[in-house]
Amino acid sequence: MTIKTEFSRKDIINILSSYYIGELKEYQPIKSGSVQTNYYVQTTKGRFVIRYYENRSKNSVLFEVHLLKFLKDNNYPCPEIVKDRFKECMGTYNRKPYVVFEFVEGVHIEKLNSNQEKELIKNIARLHNITKKYKPLYKEHRWNYSVEFCEKLANLEAKKINTANSKEKLKWFKTQLSNLQLPRLLPKGICHCDFHYSNILFKDGKFNALLDFDDANYTYLLYDIVCLVDPFISEFNWETWKKFKIEDNIFNFQKMKETIAEYIKYRPLKGVEKRHLFDLYKLSILIDCIWFFERGSSENFYERRKIEFLDNLGREKFYEKVFDS
Repeated sequence: MTIKTEFSRKDIINILSSYYIGELKEYQPIKSGSVQTNYYVQTTKGRFVIRYYENRSKNSVLFEVHLLKFLKDNNYPCPEIVKDRFKECMGTYNRKPYVVFEFVEGVHIEKLNSNQEKELIKNIARLHNITKKYKPLYKEHRWNYSVEFCEKLANLEAKKINTANSKEKLKWFKTQLSNLQLPRLLPKGICHCDFHYSNILFKDGKFNALLDFDDANYTYLLYDIVCLVDPFISEFNWETWKKFKIEDNIFNFQKMKETIAEYIKYRPLKGVEKRHLFDLYKLSILIDCIWFFERGSSENFYERRKIEFLDNLGREKFYEKVFDS
């Protein structure tokens, strides 16, 4: 359970006093989520969710606010933001920003069936189609996934850890970034970047809403395809990776092919995207490496083994296995 800030009944009443949404009847913390604090609220006028941002600046939250308004204006299934008495979408409580959302009905399904997976893929492609020409406000206040972003954060992590191992890992990391081929022609837009089951709502078995745009940013549209399916076989994980040799097949190309085949029904991939999906997978692995920078020896660690597998396979072979019949 992730409740970093505990709200009393008085706190909730103080927040709701800025809104025309009735008097508080009951409230309770929401257990799902890993970073921000969320509270379910029942008032005399309906059900709502208060999202309290523990580690986001006001401008970062405003990126999300404007994005969600744009999506709702384009009939995308996502939460509706409730405006306060001053028609503001974001408030501040104890120096931290918060947003009040209308409650969206549905359930979180940990293991999707085939039809539900297809609905999710369809709605991700729809998100990309809607936002591919969207000019996001406050974009510079988000962690927009790119080579420059990765290098900046890796430098910070290595400096913070400040060991011989972290310095060696940083050298390897920068070399890998320099090897990426990410042409400017690769389409960009808004990617959600976090399809954990707690961020997806189904109602009566059908897709009802995509939640939690906390990690959403302006990046290569391919990035969400990478997030949709973990192509590495389940047997290859943090606890078992040392048992596998470089030449062992640890990639599930069939699942990737199926996901992409469904996605392109709604947003066909450009040739440049197909050619550089290989590089986006590597970029996603390097971003994971940043979150766990202190983990493992610089000479041999989990994310490095993933990169080595892809390099051993090669960009052309990767393309053939994913896109050739």
